[in-house]
Amino acid sequence: MSVKVKKRKFNLKKKTLRTLFFGIEEKKKETGKLSEKQEEILEHGLIYIQMRLPVEKITEEFETNLKARIEHKIYNAKIRVATEKDLECVKDIYNRSWLTSNTPFRPIDKDTLQKIFEDPDSAFLIAKTYGTDGGFVILDFEGENNEFGVIAGLGILPRFQRKGLGTVLGLAAWNYFKKRGLKELRCEVYKDNHASYKFIKGLQFEEFGRKTYRREDFLLDKQ
Repeated sequence: MSVKVKKRKFNLKKKTLRTLFFGIEEKKKETGKLSEKQEEILEHGLIYIQMRLPVEKITEEFETNLKARIEHKIYNAKIRVATEKDLECVKDIYNRSWLTSNTPFRPIDKDTLQKIFEDPDSAFLIAKTYGTDGGFVILDFEGENNEFGVIAGLGILPRFQRKGLGTVLGLAAWNYFKKRGLKELRCEVYKDNHASYKFIKGLQFEEFGRKTYRREDFLLDKQ
């Protein structure tokens, strides 16, 4: 991966977070009132738990046991690699799914998804169940030699949440990355998003650090 591509990806994430911080700041200027959570975000920032799973731990036995656990819940799910025409669907799932999570939320737009989609080191997988596109996962590569596979985003429609569809997408992500010989899977989860943290832990991911994103980190970023 070139340095230029890495920088663009980093700035794309910064842009998303900057929008959240500045949106809260604008609300404070306009109304003078913020929720307790919004005040906490401005004062202390957003703390994300960094998690990883070495590919060597994804054994055939573990995959078999995991599949057995969800078989009776979502048994008709079909996975496909998304095409450009699927971006509107991904946007809809993203915005609807995040409204039910305990994570500070800003809607995503199609242009942002388009930029991610056009990157050759990214991939979108969509899960269709009972005739409906019910969830997606966005995959990315990081590291000097693309040795880390990153689950950059995962969303499930509220009607399919806690029914195993996220696990189906997790398995699909593993298979995608394993075929490419990666060493490790990584992701981040907001510290107060307990449901997502529990889900990721259930997939054998382990915590290896925490990262705080603060408003002042973006003050000089004009991109």
